[in-house]
Amino acid sequence: MHKFAANLSWLFQEWDFLDRFAAAADAGFAAVEYLFPYDHAPDLLAARLARHGLKQVLFNAAPGDFSSGERGIACLPGRREELRAAVATALDHARATDTPRLHLMAGIGQGDAALAAYKDALRLACEAAGREGREIVIEPINRRDIPGYLLGDFNLAAAIIAELKLPNLKLQFDIYHRQIIHGDVIRGLEALLPITGHVQIASAPERAEPTTGELDDRHVLRALARLGYDGFIGCEYRPTNGTLAGLGWMKTL
Repeated sequence: MHKFAANLSWLFQEWDFLDRFAAAADAGFAAVEYLFPYDHAPDLLAARLARHGLKQVLFNAAPGDFSSGERGIACLPGRREELRAAVATALDHARATDTPRLHLMAGIGQGDAALAAYKDALRLACEAAGREGREIVIEPINRRDIPGYLLGDFNLAAAIIAELKLPNLKLQFDIYHRQIIHGDVIRGLEALLPITGHVQIASAPERAEPTTGELDDRHVLRALARLGYDGFIGCEYRPTNGTLAGLGWMKTL
């Protein structure tokens, strides 16, 4: 049976953020993830997780100035000290909430200098996270959603992981992004699952509830089971008519 994690940045927006933990638990989730925890103290989030019996599986390191359009600073050569501080802060939160992995967003950039900066950032982040037994994951994101995003290709992500040879650097395989960037989702899972640390799901092309789009998400989930994936699957989608009304897809699997 698959294990699903509610992404609290996307789901349960009918509740204030801190109340989403209870709402997710009440809806049957045993785990959560979200984009950024930094508006709340780590101990406060840890208390919410404990109170509702939830495991936290993932969040992102701070991405720079998100409100002005930044989507990560790892590929920006002049932001190294800010990145170092962001990783340290993320690890403080991960330690308090017992979160095993962090997503380091690449950022918007192009060219050799941006790619070199990104690789250096990954070395820095993996060294810091590795001292605590935590993983860093990288996620290819389609450039329709984030124009100019450096890591817009699964093949590039796989090549970076192979080149850097960092034992705690893994792929975040988002089924929605894979479908938009490359299609060929099942072949992608077959090839890349050995380097995958986390999976996320949403329907394509609307990023709504799974099983409502152009892809046979049930077939994809069966493939994950066949391939032996036993990690959590993050539900990172935009509910069409409210979170609770849209959770029926899980009961149909």
